[in-house]
Amino acid sequence: MANATNVLSTGIEIIGSIRFSNDMIIDGKIEGEITSDKGKITIGENALVKGDVSAGEVKVYGNVEGMITSQRCELKDKSKINGDIKSKVFSMEEGAQLTGRTEIGG
Repeated sequence: MANATNVLSTGIEIIGSIRFSNDMIIDGKIEGEITSDKGKITIGENALVKGDVSAGEVKVYGNVEGMITSQRCELKDKSKINGDIKSKVFSMEEGAQLTGRTEIGG
């Protein structure tokens, strides 16, 4: 299990901070900060995250209310972000919604 993926599926609700090191898939409700130094996080279509997200790579299919900080950030077509994004590499598909500011590069 050198590169395990952590999964929080639909129906799971967490209030509190999450820290992880490998990959994580979230499809439930999280209220709190999500942090990883270099890990990859996928926020699924059914997910609702209320809090800041900081990881090496962030892919959003669902909803995030908070700041996203990453090396690479992708907003997929049905994602909704209410918060700022700070990322070295950023992509946003048609249909994605972003209410906030972006800081790209650097």
